[in-house]
Amino acid sequence: MKKQILVVFIIFILSISPIAANDWNTFQENIQHTGYLDDSSDFVSNLWTSNLGSPIKSSPAILDNDIFIVTCEGILKSIDMENGELNWELDFDSSSNSSCVIHNGTLYVGTEKGLKAVDIDKEKIKWEFDTSSSVESTPFVTNDTIFFGCDDGHLYGLDMNGNKTVDVELGGEIKSSPIVTNDSIFVGSTNTKFYALNLDGSEKWIFTTGDEILSTPAYGNNSIIFGSNDGTAYCVNIENGNLVWKADLDDNVRASATIDNYDNNVYLGSDGGNLTCMDLRDGKIKWSFSTGAPVESTPALKENTVAFCSDNGNAYVLNKFTGREELTYNPGAILFNSPISSSPVICGNSLFFASEDAYLYSLDIEKLDTPISNFLYYSLAILIVIVVVLIIVIKKVKGSKKINKKNNKK
Repeated sequence: MKKQILVVFIIFILSISPIAANDWNTFQENIQHTGYLDDSSDFVSNLWTSNLGSPIKSSPAILDNDIFIVTCEGILKSIDMENGELNWELDFDSSSNSSCVIHNGTLYVGTEKGLKAVDIDKEKIKWEFDTSSSVESTPFVTNDTIFFGCDDGHLYGLDMNGNKTVDVELGGEIKSSPIVTNDSIFVGSTNTKFYALNLDGSEKWIFTTGDEILSTPAYGNNSIIFGSNDGTAYCVNIENGNLVWKADLDDNVRASATIDNYDNNVYLGSDGGNLTCMDLRDGKIKWSFSTGAPVESTPALKENTVAFCSDNGNAYVLNKFTGREELTYNPGAILFNSPISSSPVICGNSLFFASEDAYLYSLDIEKLDTPISNFLYYSLAILIVIVVVLIIVIKKVKGSKKINKKNNKK
């Protein structure tokens, strides 16, 4: 009886907790980068496209039934996930390639001028932390501290009011996004080094690779997984930084890994154009899917599927066990292809991704259904014009041949 009462009490506490269901504290929602949330009971999955006005390289964050994303021009957009309509927008007056995170009703995002904190309910900036260089690193929020890297080579920690609590110079440019687990901060730098730090910024260990590190680390099986532009995926022990395994992916690895702890899989893209599935325990390659163009996108996972995007302008849904293609969506309709470096996210049955074509897309991942892109109509219009021009040219050629025949008879 006591056990039953305890279970009921725990369920009650979890049901009223505002943080567990709503926060998006890190890049791709968690330190495995699965990019997946269950939808609310009243959410309806629909197909739509939304014009955000300028190219997007950052990845979305989700709060309740809204999706938040920042364009390269530095304009924050709040979009209704059911219909793609704009709720509101906020101009940072500063360009941005950083993805946003959400904690306790406040959105945090890096810009060319520093870190911005936005009150979502009031739709305005709460405070700003200025830096001397651009912040492309996606923040990580934990224990009321916001950690992020900067192109000035510093890792910063701020409290909830924007006051600096940690400032450690690591060198290079910190474009990689930090993650925090086991009371440690993990982040890479363009100076080829990967760092494990204590929460006060003091050093625990350093692991050196053959080239700069842009990839954001992921955590699984007591290990940290990340890529380097030396073409290698690395798995290092979280406690001492010793190499557990490495895998040669043939080209720069700017993408970040997604870890499926349940099936011991690691999914990671490379500039060689492949999404590769490796065994989390030993790095053995299970399968590789070729797109023919760099894969900067970090995959999202739902049940038996893995979704990601490529710089060839396509979004893909694959079987996560075999790498078999289940859906390919080309919003640019071939003629208007734009790179898709943004990472997709999944809410329930809806798959969302943004493109450098300035659009945000919503697909149905369960029905494998896609919206009709506006670029399809543009492509059809161009094809129609081409056909009309060809018909006119053919008629003129035939007409000139008839005239020549008449002249020859004369």
